[in-house]
Parts: sequence; C-alpha cells; structure tokens
Amino acid sequence: MELILKYFPKLTDDQIDKFTRLEGLYQDWNLKINVVSRKDIDELYLRHVLHSLAIAKVIDFKPGTNILDVGTGGGFPGIPLAILFPECSFHLVDSIAKKLKVVDEVVEGLGLENVKTTNKRVEDIHGTYDFIVSRAVAAMPTFVHWVKGKIAKKQNHELKNGIIYLKGGDLTEELQNYKTVRIYNITDFFQEDFFETKKVVHLPMKYKG
Repeated sequence: MELILKYFPKLTDDQIDKFTRLEGLYQDWNLKINVVSRKDIDELYLRHVLHSLAIAKVIDFKPGTNILDVGTGGGFPGIPLAILFPECSFHLVDSIAKKLKVVDEVVEGLGLENVKTTNKRVEDIHGTYDFIVSRAVAAMPTFVHWVKGKIAKKQNHELKNGIIYLKGGDLTEELQNYKTVRIYNITDFFQEDFFETKKVVHLPMKYKG
C-alpha cells in the first residue's frame, strides 16, 4: 500500500481504505478461483494495482467519463481506476465467467458503485464510451477491430477519445500503421524495475455513427 501512496499521495481516506482492502479480497478469492498467479498475488500492488494506475498518469478522467475495460480478467485495470475515479463509470467486460465472479465479489466487497460487469465478448457489447482501456489482451490491430464503433462522439478531455492500452516490449511493428498513436514509458512515472519495458499506449479513435 505504501507503493500506491508513494505515487498517489492525495488519496482520500475512503480510497486508502479500499486500496488497502483489495489485497485481502484478492487473496481470499484467488484461493477459490485462480485468476492471478501466486507470484502476482504476492506483488499485487506492484504488478496489478500500480500498473493499472499508470493510466492515471496519462489522463485525469473527469467526472462523468464512461470507460470500458476489455478483457478485464481479475479486474485490471478497471477496479484500481474505479477506486481512483469514483465519479466515473466503469464497464468491465470479459468472456470468461469465472474471472468475472471474482471481479463481482471484489466490487461488492469494496462497495464500488461505479462498476458494472458483463460476461460477453466485446464485439457483443452495445453502447459508446469515452475511453476503452485494456491490458494487452491482443495485438493492437485485432483490438481496434473488436472495439470499432464503440467510441463516443463528444470530447471532454485534452486527450482525444479512444483506446488507452497497457502493453510491454517493442511495439514498433505492431503500431507502425497508426500515425496518431502516442506511447508513454511507464518508467517516466514509476521508478520500479518491473516497469522497465512497460508502456501506456494512447490511440485516438473517431466516432463512427
């Protein structure tokens, strides 16, 4: 928890309470339904929570922002972001039901009222969102294809509506066809070695009516 406060020192008491309780909830539920590897559970705050919150170093979501988290798995990056931005709405989607069972229990355990979950493939989700977040569930061209038509028209942020993606490694080839893409090195925000090759990728996407 000190790790989170190191980079986000202005958390409210309620946010600190929720972030603190995350670990126990995940440890408890992970014993019943394995969604996070053993090593990752031991380093939950570094590998999952702080990694998810790298998005918040790229954009400060305004109240009322709608965010879709695709392939959320155990609830990342959606749940940490939902704690950090209580006035935004988060829709966490995954095609694997047992993962969402854990997410639902964590959401309920924390009393998060700004999160809803859906057990579907993202192609079957209707509606539009200001931003679509995800953590490396597919190569960018595949991901772009999945989420086509799901970006809201109205712009409320300096950062244009679109995809905000957590990804690692060399992305040159994967992103070569996207002229408007912007890559942020997470090491610019966090000092830990774990983030050495990790990035936040922002790809603006136009509304398609």
